[in-house]
Amino acid sequence: MHRFFRPRRMLRDAKQPLLWTAGQLCLNHKPVVACVRGYIVLPPTNDEEEKAMLHRMMRVDHAGEYGANQIYAGQMAVLGQTQISPLIQEMWDQEKQHLSKFNEILAENRVRPTLLLPLWNIAGFALGAGSALLGKEGAMACTVAVEESISEHYNSQIRTLMEKDPEKYTKLLQLIKEFRDDEMEHHDTGLEHDAESVPGYQLMKAIIQAGCKAAIYVSERL
Repeated sequence: MHRFFRPRRMLRDAKQPLLWTAGQLCLNHKPVVACVRGYIVLPPTNDEEEKAMLHRMMRVDHAGEYGANQIYAGQMAVLGQTQISPLIQEMWDQEKQHLSKFNEILAENRVRPTLLLPLWNIAGFALGAGSALLGKEGAMACTVAVEESISEHYNSQIRTLMEKDPEKYTKLLQLIKEFRDDEMEHHDTGLEHDAESVPGYQLMKAIIQAGCKAAIYVSERL
């Protein structure tokens, strides 16, 4: 089992007012990524190979955040009236912010989303609801498996960009690192709320992560 060790941050309060400042998401006047409009996350390029690489990255990241939103939606559909619902809602609210940012990036850069969004819509909700039917522990086990996969995927992208040109990709790296840290936080939260106590935890985790890897592979390409 993988555990992430780092200084803990408190989850953002989902009940704080969301404010929009010139199109950027801000939380109580504090930047989620940045509250200043006008910079471009994806650097301009005339290199078709580089452009294709960046578009693949944004396409799969958008698909991942879209799927994560549907997973939390499914969990809330089952556990929305239980004691764990505020915590799930809080994590879901962060995923909504991630998805909103990627929606913006795709629109600004004319990046085509994956053709498989309808599938991830259904599959994500089904995974979230199905895991939640196992109780709080099942929902948290699903969260651990998914968020670990997403964190590792973001780490892979960070390594790729650092190897190519960290200065050129400063703003994109900032964004990915911010979202990676949120996913790691969700992963740790799941472990703290008894994810490992669900029967068949290791098998369940392995199956979910295999599905995540397959989803990442096809979403980059379709």
